[in-house]
Amino acid sequence: MNRMTLLASAPATALLPAGPALAGCPSQVGVLHSLSGSMAISETTLRDVMLMLVERQNENGGLLGCELEAVVVDPASDWPLFAELTRQLLTENEVDVIFGAWTSVSRKALLPVLEALNGLQFYPVQNEGRESSRNVF
Repeated sequence: MNRMTLLASAPATALLPAGPALAGCPSQVGVLHSLSGSMAISETTLRDVMLMLVERQNENGGLLGCELEAVVVDPASDWPLFAELTRQLLTENEVDVIFGAWTSVSRKALLPVLEALNGLQFYPVQNEGRESSRNVF
């Protein structure tokens, strides 16, 4: 079972110190929130919360024995750039999971990349419906 599968199947309570570290530490977490452009006013705080949560989790021993490391990118409220940066996060940065893409249009833009590369993404708002993917939560 790879680390991405473990992350996806673990309940929130599993984000506590665990046994021996898995190979490939630290575990990289992609943070995909607009830090510029029209959505920055809403998404900058989401980036800050993710960084705070990563820091707090590391203070509590990391995840599955690994320290977490945030890889922050700025899609600049540019929907095609969300897809481009998702590809970069998954292939170049080799993140285990991506948090971000607050708007439905940004999620629709990155979905084909997530599905093609079997990436895992969590977004921070309720689902508006009409879409379903095993790669997006």
